[in-house]
Amino acid sequence: MQHTPSGSPTREQPAFALDGFGPFGRLLRRLSQLSAVFGGLVFLALVVMSIVSIVGRKLASAPIPGDVELLQLCAAFASASFFAWCHLNHGDVKVDFFTSRLPRPAINRLDAFGSLLVGLFGGLIAWRSLAGALAVKEAGETTAILGWPMWIGQILMVPGFVLLALAGFYMSAFHLRGGRRPAEGSV
Repeated sequence: MQHTPSGSPTREQPAFALDGFGPFGRLLRRLSQLSAVFGGLVFLALVVMSIVSIVGRKLASAPIPGDVELLQLCAAFASASFFAWCHLNHGDVKVDFFTSRLPRPAINRLDAFGSLLVGLFGGLIAWRSLAGALAVKEAGETTAILGWPMWIGQILMVPGFVLLALAGFYMSAFHLRGGRRPAEGSV
């Protein structure tokens, strides 16, 4: 909590205010947030599974069968679930050393171009992930120990990349409309 000069607590401002976001932007932000939370829960489950498997392997020679396969299948789609949330909150890596002193309209145009590239990249990766998953499904490839279809892990990445594409395109339009980044130090 932040404090006013009188010492009473005030509610902290979010790292990125939603003032300029329209209804679609707020919906996209909420879906991205839910996706990121779901990805975090999947990672938490993977950590717990890994600990149980390692302890079982060391103490009782009884690891969880297929633990590495589960980790491989789930980690990729869980990772993909964070990208849109990150982009909507300006959490992606930017090197703005040379542009920080430009006028706000120029920075907005550069941010719009960068977000457009993120949107195009997200769309490309979503498309290729879907095509790859369908090809693996057609080939009938399964995991070695559990015998689970490999395409499921790949196709689960697609929604995260679609959200990333939508976030990139939305933020590109947002910056072109004059949207602002959060103030320095507000993260």
